[in-house]
Amino acid sequence: MARHPSETDERMVVRLLAFGLRAHRLGDVDGELAFGAGLSTPGVPDLRLADYTGRILEWINVGQPDERALGKAASQAEQVLLFPFAAGVATWWRTVGPKVAGLPNLSVVQIPHPAVQQLAQTVDRRISAQVMVIEGQVTMTVGGVDATFTPEPLE
Repeated sequence: MARHPSETDERMVVRLLAFGLRAHRLGDVDGELAFGAGLSTPGVPDLRLADYTGRILEWINVGQPDERALGKAASQAEQVLLFPFAAGVATWWRTVGPKVAGLPNLSVVQIPHPAVQQLAQTVDRRISAQVMVIEGQVTMTVGGVDATFTPEPLE
């Protein structure tokens, strides 16, 4: 996984988490789940699940994009998944949420910031990560440190 020099440890952890949470879809489709170009290329997903014709089945982003970016993603993919994670998610969602409420293919799932902070502290140049989901509860292990949390859908 490539990391842009300006990408924070927290954002990188959430990208890894998003990959782990969506990897099960590879059993449902004939395609690939791949990391995007990242911060260096705006307007592309952080991850994408695409079939082998290039059709984007899932456009997956992390962070807090504006409504225009979400609208663009929704017009180019069957499903858009967004994983916001920072401390200011509630304020951001109060502003952006009503503007994107009409996007039927958008799902927003908040990742608790304290869990992200805990995992980000373990990031090193070479790490191993594991994601396990049991009955909606996620346990992510990064560099030998576990964080267990329940992602919260935002509506």
